[in-house]
Amino acid sequence: MKNTLKIGIIGCGAIAVEKHLKSLRKIDQVEVVAFCNRNLNRAEVVAKDFGTVDAKIYADYRELLKDKAVDVVHVCTPNVFHAEISIAALEAGKHVMCEKPMAKTSEEAKQMIAAAKESGKKLTIGYNNRFRPDSQYLHKAVSRGDLGEIYYAKAHAIRRRAVPTWGVFMDEEKQGGGPLIDIGTHALDLTLWMMDNYKPKSVMGSVFRKLGKQKDAANAFGSWDPEEFKVEDSAFGFIKMQNGATIVLESSWALNSLDVDEAKCSLSGTKGGADMKDGLRIHGEDFGRLYTKNVELEPGGVAFFEGETESEADVEMRLWIESILNDTEPVVKPEEALVVTQILEAIYESDRIGQAVYFD
Repeated sequence: MKNTLKIGIIGCGAIAVEKHLKSLRKIDQVEVVAFCNRNLNRAEVVAKDFGTVDAKIYADYRELLKDKAVDVVHVCTPNVFHAEISIAALEAGKHVMCEKPMAKTSEEAKQMIAAAKESGKKLTIGYNNRFRPDSQYLHKAVSRGDLGEIYYAKAHAIRRRAVPTWGVFMDEEKQGGGPLIDIGTHALDLTLWMMDNYKPKSVMGSVFRKLGKQKDAANAFGSWDPEEFKVEDSAFGFIKMQNGATIVLESSWALNSLDVDEAKCSLSGTKGGADMKDGLRIHGEDFGRLYTKNVELEPGGVAFFEGETESEADVEMRLWIESILNDTEPVVKPEEALVVTQILEAIYESDRIGQAVYFD
């Protein structure tokens, strides 16, 4: 078993730098030895900051995958390329962390899983919100049975006005959708993981393209161009699971609402409930009286070493690398991420056909 893993980064944009690379460089058993980006100048700049002194630069990911020294590939590209690159990397004998969402379509996601099984290499998806301190605490409480059977939940991903106007976020062809596939995916993953329920029965969805048509709109990242806004500005889903449990998923980049929250969930069970709306709150009934417990968690993450803390991305990357070194299962299993993609796809399809989508 190798003591040091050599990493290749495909896609050198903000998510690669701000999340993956800043956390990977804190791990002693990692060396980032290869960088791929269509804009070679961008790859060179990022490699200079985060790579080894002899790190290689590529414009074509296929050339990077030929490098036998690379053990692990991180796919940080627009969504349209997730499946193609991940499958090629797995077939080339590399372990793969692919950024969320897993793929544009569920069929592509299934092909990724098949490639991982065929290659014997590990595949995980970048759902970093599972690694927040509040998420970890709540998941442990739920796993212990504190809430009982969770039969109703809400997945929250609502922004009032925060449309990402850079890159390809508003390009439906490259991304597959807007806020639903961008931030709704995080909220849904978190909710399904908390419930430990990955068996959907039916989905009703509503997708809106209302505010994106407006000119000179107020927006946290500057006004958008309505001609370039090719995706939805909000989307909502009503999801029924095989055991009868129900999830309401809400997502928006632009919505006239003050009830904003992102990558959060609310849970209702037979023994108690929980929400992340105003910090983490767990509530229920004891000795014939109702109670609400506000869970106070230390800011900044989990203790890392003296004087520093681990961010959620730090925890995510560390556990991913440990799963490879120790040959254990990744925290985010690709089969779980597939269900997220299937449900998101069903919300879009339900809106298109005007009726519920049913799962086999």
